[in-house]
Amino acid sequence: MTRETFDEQLKALEQDVLDMGRLVDRAIDLSVDALAKRDIHLSRRVIREDDDINQAQHDIEEHCLVLIATQQPLASDLRVIFAVASIATELERMADHAKGIGQVGVMMGPREPLKPLVDIPRMATKSRWLLERELAAFVNRDVELARSLGAEDDEVDRLYDQVFRELLIFMMEDPRTITRATYLLWVAKNLERIADRAINIGERVVFLVKGEIEEHNV
Repeated sequence: MTRETFDEQLKALEQDVLDMGRLVDRAIDLSVDALAKRDIHLSRRVIREDDDINQAQHDIEEHCLVLIATQQPLASDLRVIFAVASIATELERMADHAKGIGQVGVMMGPREPLKPLVDIPRMATKSRWLLERELAAFVNRDVELARSLGAEDDEVDRLYDQVFRELLIFMMEDPRTITRATYLLWVAKNLERIADRAINIGERVVFLVKGEIEEHNV
């Protein structure tokens, strides 16, 4: 394989990651939308389509292994390959969290949520924005963008804390609400973890460009 062909293969890997990112973004969007609309069929679709995302991760990992096994990648090439594999893993886990929200949607069924969904959609919107920006940082090798997004995760954490406190009050005042409150706590926690994993992608961007390990979730 010529250097030019090898570079094309690396670019194809990056495109596969972006395509996988779009699948994950859609899963997050649909999972929360299904919950808001109490659409069990849509929740089940999110659960079912998680298999496609798992397959996308598997294909990316296989491609990475083939390139390592059949070529003689430079250190910089290896950083690209390892970054791609790591980002694909983060994306797959984000999809698992979206699937978890879908499972809550199925368990809740057509019943109204315990409280209006205000902060949870905000968490979803911010988490999706973080994912979009971190993938942009990856494509553009933008270390400063990746580093700056660590602080943006604080907003998602604040929203999660607010949801947690409100639901805790419901449970303390009326223990009969515990099950319904727990459903929403699971949803909020899944979204908080999605945001954390988006930030992890930024850490991979820094490693890719600088060869340094940084913690952006502090």
